[in-house]
Order: sequence, then C-alpha cells, then structure tokens
Amino acid sequence: MVPADTGEHGEVVPARPGADSGQPAHGLDPDSRDWLDALSSTGEQHVRACARLHGQLLRIAFKELHRRRGRHRITGPELDDLAHQAADDALLAITRKVGGFRGESRFTTWAYKFVVFEVSTKLGRHFWRTEGVPLDAGAWERLPDRLGMDPQRESEARELTDALRRAVDDVLTPHQRRVFVALVLDAVPLEALVAELDTNRNAIYKTMFDARRKLRSRLEAQGHLDASARERR
Repeated sequence: MVPADTGEHGEVVPARPGADSGQPAHGLDPDSRDWLDALSSTGEQHVRACARLHGQLLRIAFKELHRRRGRHRITGPELDDLAHQAADDALLAITRKVGGFRGESRFTTWAYKFVVFEVSTKLGRHFWRTEGVPLDAGAWERLPDRLGMDPQRESEARELTDALRRAVDDVLTPHQRRVFVALVLDAVPLEALVAELDTNRNAIYKTMFDARRKLRSRLEAQGHLDASARERR
C-alpha cells in the first residue's frame, strides 16, 4: 500500500504512488475484484472499465482542486483542463500498475491516490510556470515580521536578520539555501517546491531540518540566540 504524508495544512497527501509490488492478494472485496478483472481484460470490457474509472478520477480531481482552492487561483477552462490532465495521467498510471495492486485497501481507494498525486504535481508545476520565485531584498526585510519579532526591538531584529542572511550564505549548501529561501522567504507552497525539485515531502523536510540546525548553531555561536534556552526545552 502506498504510504501517505501529512501536508502543511494537516491534510493527508499520498507519496508517489505505484510503490506496490508483488502479486495481488487473495480475498479481494467483490468490487475490487471486478475492477481488477475488467482492467486486466482486453477489448470492449477493458475500454468500458477505463471510461468508467476515468469518470470517477475526474470527479476526484475536481473535488481535490476545489479543496485546495485557497492555495491556487486557477479557474474556468484552465481548471477544467488541469482536472482532465490529472485524470488522464492517473488512469494511464493505474492501468500500467494494476498488476501491482495487492488488495490491502479497496481498489478505488488505491486508485484515487494516483489522481490526488497528479493534482498535487500539476498544481506545483503551475505555480512555477506562472508565479516564479522572485527573490528581493524586501523579502529579508520582512523576515522579522514573519518570525513574530517584537516591533519595539526592531534594532535587535534587524541585527538578527543580517546575521541570519550571512549564515544562509556561509553555512548552507546550495540545495539547502534554495529550499530555505523558497519556503521561508518566498512562501512557496510545499507541493510546488516538491514538483520543481522532482523530489518528495520527506526529502524537503529533511533538508529544512538540517538547514535550521546549521543556522541555529551559527547564530548561537555568534551570540544572537540563547543555546541554553534550547537545551532546557
């Protein structure tokens, strides 16, 4: 069964589907068995099954796009096109991997993960194609506000920002710097960064964890952060 990740808003987002291997399990529920038999067949039965599954995948694609409407501004024909692309690509992947379905969930549950994955990927690519990531000095100037620093301590906040900017340049690898800047400074959606870097959420989380650890160590060594406070937590 394909594992799931938890998104930045608490939603369950599937990892890249298609990781199942081996032969289908015995004891499938009747509906799953019908799907498996139909999609594994040839001729008219296979065509009808694909058409029916495509309709269900398209419905899930629209539902997923509607659920994420607060994180994209896609509407009208473009939204319709994206939903159809996600359903088309999901159907293609499912028919190629149907032999790996092991029956650890209902077939439709397994199949829907493919279309949710395709929606995530296409939303991410859409963001990079239409928005881009313009990095400017103003992003650094806004960082204290994003970190919730007290406006009455503006001088200290700016000093910390300058130190952080130098630390990002000095101690992070190019990959860590790119991920940190995209997520922290430019507020790039996580799914967009995953698509742009052709990676997965867990890899991004690990990169951010390592980057934060390096930055904190540098800022503590320079006296900008209190190491003892971290040790007491």
